[in-house]
Parts: sequence; C-alpha cells; structure tokens
Amino acid sequence: MSDPACQTMIDIRSGRSASARIFQTFNWKGDIWGGGSILASYEDGKAEQSFAEFKQALASCRSFEGEGYVGKFKATVAVESQPQVGDEAVSFREIIPMGPEYRGDRDEQFVVVRAGNTIATFSMLNVAGSSSFPAELVSRQVDRLRNAQRR
Repeated sequence: MSDPACQTMIDIRSGRSASARIFQTFNWKGDIWGGGSILASYEDGKAEQSFAEFKQALASCRSFEGEGYVGKFKATVAVESQPQVGDEAVSFREIIPMGPEYRGDRDEQFVVVRAGNTIATFSMLNVAGSSSFPAELVSRQVDRLRNAQRR
C-alpha cells in the first residue's frame, strides 16, 4: 500500500483487527452492482479506539495505489457529509479510474458506523455511475445492532 494511513483506514473499515467479523452481501433488484455490510465486534473500549484511529487515517488519506483482481490501480478518497447514526459515523467514497473500455470509474461508497463495541461498514458499488447505500437501511440495521447489544 502506497500510504500507511490509507492501509489503516482500509484495515479498520474491513474489520481486520476485530475479535469477530461477519460479511453480508446485498443484491438490489434491477441493479447488477451489489452492496455489502461488515459487522466487526471488538472487546470493551477497542471499537471506540479503532474508530478514532480510523477517523484520523481517513482525514489524511486522499489517494492510494494498490493491486487488485484486475491489476494495479490508483484510488482517490473523497469524504462525504457525516451521517447522523450510531455513536459516531463517517461516509466516504473510493473512486478508481477504470479506463475507456469500462466507460466510467469504479465508485464505491462506504458508511462506517460505531455502535457500542461494534463497527459496521456498509458499502455500495457502482461503475460508470454513483450509488449510495440506502440511509434508511443503514439506520434500521444500526438500530437492530444497538438493541441486540442491550440484551
């Protein structure tokens, strides 16, 4: 990874340092581009600490180079307005130019939310367009997560 802050941001949004994590795929009717969520569970206090590290890394990560399924790429990171959900939340996009054969850029939106000892990441992918994970669904999922933690 070309930027260590970006690697930190990616590791936390992916739940790599969590005690446990689970991934869910969302398939949208009439849309070939999918979405997903990751629930990453942390020991007491570690989710808050990891989210603080995440926000600090996101504040300095503006672009990064990497290698994926289709080879080398350069991604631009664009922070969006902060959603009002969970204990704290951020939203941003990773945009990767795909070249003329794809007729547009790879545009993936992320909404990362801390709720108690869990960090939930919601993502929505699009190519040659821009999509957002439905805010109402994020809110409902986070409410369910909070209710489950109270039991």
